[in-house]
Amino acid sequence: MSLPPNFLDELRTRVSLSQVVGRKVVWDARKSNQGKGDMWAPCPFHQEKSASFHVDDRKGFYYCFGCHAKGDALSFVRETENVGFMEAVEILAREAGMPMPARDPVAAQRQDRRSELISVIEEAVKHYRLMLRSGQGAAARDYLAGRKLSPEAQDRWEIGFAPDTRQGLFQALMGKGISADLLVDSGLCIRPDDGGTPYDRFRGRIIFPIRDARGRAISLGGRAMDPNARAKYLNGPETDLFDKGRNLYNHGPARQAAGKGQPLIVAEGYMDTIALSEAGFGATVAPLGTAITEDQLRLMWRISPEPVIALDGDAAGIRAALRVVDLALPLLEAGNGLRFAVLPPGQDPDDLVKAQGPQGFQKVLDAALPMVTLLWRRETEGKVFDSPERRAALDKTLSAAVARIADPTIRKHYDEAIRSLQRELTGFRPKRQWTPRGAKPAPVPMSATRQSMLASSGDVEDLRIAMILSGLAVHASLIVSFESALELMDLRHPDHRVLRSALLRAAHSDQPRRVIAEEAGEALERLMSLTHVRISPPIRNPDDVDLARMCLAEELAKLEAERGVRMEVEEAMEDLTGLADEGLTWRLAQAAEAKNRAGRSRMDQGLDLGEDRAAMSKHLDSLIKGEVWIKKRG
Repeated sequence: MSLPPNFLDELRTRVSLSQVVGRKVVWDARKSNQGKGDMWAPCPFHQEKSASFHVDDRKGFYYCFGCHAKGDALSFVRETENVGFMEAVEILAREAGMPMPARDPVAAQRQDRRSELISVIEEAVKHYRLMLRSGQGAAARDYLAGRKLSPEAQDRWEIGFAPDTRQGLFQALMGKGISADLLVDSGLCIRPDDGGTPYDRFRGRIIFPIRDARGRAISLGGRAMDPNARAKYLNGPETDLFDKGRNLYNHGPARQAAGKGQPLIVAEGYMDTIALSEAGFGATVAPLGTAITEDQLRLMWRISPEPVIALDGDAAGIRAALRVVDLALPLLEAGNGLRFAVLPPGQDPDDLVKAQGPQGFQKVLDAALPMVTLLWRRETEGKVFDSPERRAALDKTLSAAVARIADPTIRKHYDEAIRSLQRELTGFRPKRQWTPRGAKPAPVPMSATRQSMLASSGDVEDLRIAMILSGLAVHASLIVSFESALELMDLRHPDHRVLRSALLRAAHSDQPRRVIAEEAGEALERLMSLTHVRISPPIRNPDDVDLARMCLAEELAKLEAERGVRMEVEEAMEDLTGLADEGLTWRLAQAAEAKNRAGRSRMDQGLDLGEDRAAMSKHLDSLIKGEVWIKKRG
């Protein structure tokens, strides 16, 4: 349902974020200031002992400086309770004493129709459960007993049986006053093409109710008793209630179990899900007889950040796992991933639990592989890379796969992991640096200087980083604008890391300078003592915020460009096995041109800042948003 304007704003105003969060955490009395609504606690989203989780009660905003979780009261309820958006709104509205808004007539009519269909399917569930207990259900009971499913477990999962009769369900529910149209619209019955009397969709099958995340029956699934049936498993059709590509079997119970810390397991079918849940793996779901869809994958990530795909160990199961890898690559985000539990050949989760018990499946679960490993195995197993051409083909295939990842941070780490595996495959080892005969080797930095910024080849980058961090410390109001860039910075120097941590914590503090001084006073003092930092425009002009924004944005762009050139050169050195080809020289030329473009700043062009403030502000906004940032890859 849609919410009227200002409803959510009023809800957030009435609800105290510290009270909502306080149900899940223990506040740190030494750091918290309840009078100012400045509260600190260990983060409820990841295991830690320090109080890095900050709640600003006045702004209604929380942020963790460890795992970077952030949001408001609604997002906190959604994440900690594993509920959807509207469910979180209802929970907070009850707490605030606010009635949920009335529905509009069209939406009310649509919802009433859905409620009728749900009631019809619930009646069908009851009917099929009775049929399982009847004389007609003897063979079905024997089959379930052979699958080690006790009568109590059958009741827990509301399993039923549809006898092989043409209109058994139709006549039974018509006798209860349910119309034929509702039976057809719910997907339980089929109307013949000639417009005759509808007949049952499920016949001669064991019935599994399919429920949504809130526990409402939305469809049925059936397993054929006849081994020669055309379809071993049959789901209900697409209806106003049911879209099989957007639902998961056992969604609600699995969400609750995952909220208590169990890993989310994705099995192939109904019986695998039931077997694993009965064995103690309650956070198990199945994709309703279809290949996993993008919507189902997003549903899984809402339940758990790293679901484990447990598919059969045969060739079909491996192919299904690789399809999931291809589906997931463009959707990956920081914190969301997949792992793959590869079962022994010829066994599904149900077989493994019966043969080895829960501990046997737990071993497979503990050995689950990350996505990058499966991707690597697909392109390398059974192949030989004994020539430059074959290795080049492998590089091209893997680069194309990694390029599909939209998130730049994850793409970078995948690229590093793939290159590391390639080096192992080809036996690459860094060459020893050649020294002319009679020349002394280059001196190794002493222990006292190894931590200094000038001891590495990246000293120019480190000097630029020092100016950026110091500039943000002086112009603390700009930290929020550059927060994403700060989080993604690759920092090597300890002072840089200390100051960045302090800046991120100060970003959402009422007293940012105090936070910076307390947590990074000495590191900032050392950086401010550097000549190039003292003479930089943001430091020399502490009152000119616009100038500082421009300088910092341009320095960040130059930093990204310089690192892009360095990484391209490093990769080119690894790729170079003989003469440089046109593609390699083109990449290096593009990287050099990108660096030159970043270096041609508006200040370098001699613009009058006083005459062009508006244009400069627009230019800076685009820089900060990343619209003209230099990419690290050509």
